[in-house]
Amino acid sequence: MHHTTTHPLAGQTVTVTPASAVDGHADTTPFDLRIEDWNDRAFGRSWMDMKGHPASLGYFVRAALGDLPLDNEVVYGTDDHGFGHLIHTNEIQGGAQ
Repeated sequence: MHHTTTHPLAGQTVTVTPASAVDGHADTTPFDLRIEDWNDRAFGRSWMDMKGHPASLGYFVRAALGDLPLDNEVVYGTDDHGFGHLIHTNEIQGGAQ
């Protein structure tokens, strides 16, 4: 696990401006996401090692389409419909956290 401490915005709702469309959202329109924690803390491993997990597969596609970094600066959170998503920190409005 890369991150040893909780993400500073864990438990808070932030506005995300996605680099490419997120499942359940029609386009790159900003939406609210409640951050649970860094992905590697929430799942115990990097999103790159979560073979077959819907959120990691979705992020992989979005990373390719939106030219997102392939690193572990990724948080896990839920939208207002309760669906889980992986979001790179540079997609959080207000800058990377």
